[in-house]
Amino acid sequence: MLIRRPNDIRSSEITDKDLYLGRRRFLRGAAATAGAVLAAGLGPRIALAARQRLDDVRKTDFGKGETPNSYQDITSYNNFYEFGTGKADPAANSGDFDPAPWTVQISGEAEITGEFTLEDILAPHPLEERIYRLRCVEAWSMVVPWVGFPLGDLLQRFKPLSAAKYVEFRTLHDPERMPGQRRPVLDWPYVEGLRMDEAMHPLALMAVGVYGEVLPNQNGAPMRLVVPWKYGFKSIKSIDRIIFRETPPRSSWEKAAPNEYGFYANVNPEVDHPRWSQKRERRIGASAFASKIPTRKFNGYGEQVASLYSGMDLARNY
Repeated sequence: MLIRRPNDIRSSEITDKDLYLGRRRFLRGAAATAGAVLAAGLGPRIALAARQRLDDVRKTDFGKGETPNSYQDITSYNNFYEFGTGKADPAANSGDFDPAPWTVQISGEAEITGEFTLEDILAPHPLEERIYRLRCVEAWSMVVPWVGFPLGDLLQRFKPLSAAKYVEFRTLHDPERMPGQRRPVLDWPYVEGLRMDEAMHPLALMAVGVYGEVLPNQNGAPMRLVVPWKYGFKSIKSIDRIIFRETPPRSSWEKAAPNEYGFYANVNPEVDHPRWSQKRERRIGASAFASKIPTRKFNGYGEQVASLYSGMDLARNY
C-alpha cells in the first residue's frame, strides 16, 4: 500500500468518505466473487462467477441507443488465453482464480512509481457505466455495459514525465492460477501498449465491472483495459503492471504474428486480416442466419479519435 505522512497530504487528496466506503464494498465484492461458480445447466457455458453488485455507479450517455448483449453472452464468449484458447474456456477454467488481494506495479518514466494495492488504484475514482461496442478480428462484435473510470485519470496520478511517450500494460503471470499459461501459446506474460495520447483519450477506460456488477474472472478481473476503437485483443485483462516508456513496447500479438497484428490495432474495414476480411461482422447472440453488418472504421468512434492518427498510413500502421 502507498503510505504517506499526514503532513504530506493535501485536503484535496483526501478521499470522500462515501467514495472510500464504496471502494471497500467493491473490494469485498471482488473477494466474494473469486472462486464461486454457478452450475446452471448450460453445458460448456456453466462457469459464471457469483454476481456481486457495485455501489454508486453513475450512468452515462456513452452508447446511448445501443442494445447491450446479454450478461450470459458477455461472460461466456471470451478471448482470454491465460485460461484457454477456446471461446468458452475462460468461463470454464477461471472459477478457481482468486483476484484478491491484488497489487499493481507502476514503473518507468513517471515521478510516482512503486507497488500499489487495488484499493490504492480505485480509491480516488468514481465509477461510471459506459456502453461500448467491442470488435474482434475474428469478425464478431458485441455491445458491453462496462463499469470503470477513465484510464487517463489513473495515469495522471503517477505524473508521467515528458519522456513517457507510450504506456505498457502486463497481465499477471502465474501459471499455477492461470492454466493457459502452462502452454507456450504466447510469450507470457501478455503485453499490450498504447501511445500516450491514445491512453489519455477520454474514451479509453479502465474497467472493473460489467452490467453494474464486479468484473467476472473470465472478463479480466479485477481490472482490465477497454479501448473501444481498437480490436478486442488490445483490451488487456487482469493487469498487474503499468510501465511508462519512451519507446513503444512490443505487444504479445506483434511478437506472435507480426504479419497479422500490428501495434495500433485500430478497427479498419479497409485493411483485411491475411486470413479473413474485416469488412463485415456478426453480433454475438444473433441468429446464425442473421446477416453480417458492415464494420465501421474505428469501430464507429472515428469522430472522436480519427484526429489521433492524422497523417498516418493506417494500412502500414495496422
